[in-house]
Amino acid sequence: MRFLMLVCRDTEPVDGPGETADGGKWVTTMDERGVRITGDPLAHQREARVVRVRRGEVVVTDGPFVETKEILGGFDVLECRDMAEAIEVAAAHPYAVEGVMELRPIREW
Repeated sequence: MRFLMLVCRDTEPVDGPGETADGGKWVTTMDERGVRITGDPLAHQREARVVRVRRGEVVVTDGPFVETKEILGGFDVLECRDMAEAIEVAAAHPYAVEGVMELRPIREW
């Protein structure tokens, strides 16, 4: 079963690994287990653009103009037996202690 894991970090610092967290160790471990298919960190939210089409006009605004306490920091595509394994994998991510890991099953077409 495939899952999209969105790595969301708190906008305010909290106790936890911070910028020095070893995400590389998590990536290596999950790659070796065969549960991580792909994934990457995202550029800073200042580089984001929000695109909408309203009344046929394309409207582009800078940054993620969503009122939130977390920012999307990266993503991973996981291949797990079930949601229970996906939760175990997400909980092992070093940023789980300072943000949230959102898991979404990927629908098969």
